[in-house]
Amino acid sequence: MPKHAYYVTTPIYYVNGRPHIGHVYASLAADVLARYARTHGDAFFLTGTDEHGQKVANAAAAAGVSPQEWCDRLVETWKDVFARYEMSNDDFIRTTEPRHQEVCLRVFEQLKESGDVYVGKYEGWYCTEDETFWLEAKLVDGRCPTCGRAVTWLSEDNWFFALSRYRDKLIEYYRANPQWVRPERAYNEMMATLEGGLDDLCISRTNLTWGVPLPGGGVMYVWLDALLNYISATGWSNSTWWFAHTCATSMNVMT
Repeated sequence: MPKHAYYVTTPIYYVNGRPHIGHVYASLAADVLARYARTHGDAFFLTGTDEHGQKVANAAAAAGVSPQEWCDRLVETWKDVFARYEMSNDDFIRTTEPRHQEVCLRVFEQLKESGDVYVGKYEGWYCTEDETFWLEAKLVDGRCPTCGRAVTWLSEDNWFFALSRYRDKLIEYYRANPQWVRPERAYNEMMATLEGGLDDLCISRTNLTWGVPLPGGGVMYVWLDALLNYISATGWSNSTWWFAHTCATSMNVMT
């Protein structure tokens, strides 16, 4: 491992959206960090596209093409933007790539072996636009509290991640390392969430097929699949980059 190794990423961009100034701004910020880090040592700059989920499948169906063909069309727009602004990214990861899906499955199997995932039933109101389940108490006039669209009742047997078992450890770590999350308002939000209690997370879907296929059926929940890009691009356990000093840029405008 080089003494000054530095790993910087943009958020992974949703392929269905159109690139705009917010995406360029965040990407340029990451580009500046990477270029500066290279003046002191080795650096690795990552960006890429999030390509799974119900919204992508629906858009592809509306266009009369397969989800893969739809993503192949759209991703070129994102790559063109990076080329136009002469970004110095070392890699561009797509969540439809075999190298990414292979890491996703390795992570899933490791979670099974550690007892961190289990099979359970998930019932709730589902918003396709946000790809999120909502408790009925969270709905606003019977609609999604985030986007205002209609929700659908779903009942599925899915895999769950036992997030609740880590609540106390996370609280202990956050209190011992108050500088770990910045800005301070983000730290306060995380502490409030932890102190309010954590529910186990549903990490699979059986109501769609456009995603990373899981053993036994269903696909990995897109938000878990997408976030794993930050380690799949480095090769995960086969790479030293993930253990370098790591920085990710993000903006609310990009979500």
